[in-house]
Amino acid sequence: MLRIENISKQYGDYTALDDVSLHIPKGSIFGLLGPNGAGKTSLIRIINQIVLPDAGTVCLAGELLQPKHTAQIGYLPEERGLYKTMKVGEQALYLAQLKGLSKEEAKERLKFWFNRLDIGDWWHKKVQELSKGMAQKIQFLVTVLHNPKLLIFDEPFSGFDPINANIIKDEILYLREQGATIIFSTHRMESVEELCDHIALINKSRKILDGKLIDIKRAYKNNLYEVGLKVAEEQKTALLAELKSQFEVSETNFKTLYDELKLHIQKKEGQTANDLLQYLTTRAEVTHFVESIPSVDEIFISTINKLKE
Repeated sequence: MLRIENISKQYGDYTALDDVSLHIPKGSIFGLLGPNGAGKTSLIRIINQIVLPDAGTVCLAGELLQPKHTAQIGYLPEERGLYKTMKVGEQALYLAQLKGLSKEEAKERLKFWFNRLDIGDWWHKKVQELSKGMAQKIQFLVTVLHNPKLLIFDEPFSGFDPINANIIKDEILYLREQGATIIFSTHRMESVEELCDHIALINKSRKILDGKLIDIKRAYKNNLYEVGLKVAEEQKTALLAELKSQFEVSETNFKTLYDELKLHIQKKEGQTANDLLQYLTTRAEVTHFVESIPSVDEIFISTINKLKE
């Protein structure tokens, strides 16, 4: 869907992007991650043709990016902006027509989205009467109204309470079901876990990691299991000593219904999860046995820390 090849961008002596290449598959929700100042916003601005790259190319649906493609892109920037004294309906209608919709088509689509987001009674309100979260909903609606092929959301949950954040999350998934490809830039790693199927990590102007989220998690897992063992109090010390003689073991904490031994156990090379479980069931009652999969947050921190070494 979107192919970014060898993009570089400098502002004076400052390098914002250094030879960045990405492929964003059609119909994916692609998480663009990185610390503040990493280069994410510069890349988003290049895709939106707000600024031009110094080197490299961007192709949308097989074509080199051109001004005509702006009609196929919906962009929700982190810094939102609506005309505060205009009425919500008037403003939404005006912005929809700027996106190339006829007045009648805009009215039809606005009716659909106002009903879908349950905000029909906001039509005659002035923007200045809305809370920050309410204004965010209008901005979201205007971004998606012209059914763009590519949607770019920069911190889309900023300003939303948990209930409205979930509503927007559901709408993002709905838009993907309707065929949209979505780039999702955020610091909220729990949202990445829930929504994204592909990610890229940018740090200090360079791409340092990208791919399918599930493949990246597989690459970063370390055969670690979260284990709960129910055993008599007087036997805990002996069992822990035995396990430490056989495996890499550390004590941990997680919520359960019992006061058992709570451990991280790393299975041996060549050993299956069943082998480890079978061994443990001969020593105690196993109440909890879950593979410890690294979170996006842990992968993010681990990758950045490795670069500092």
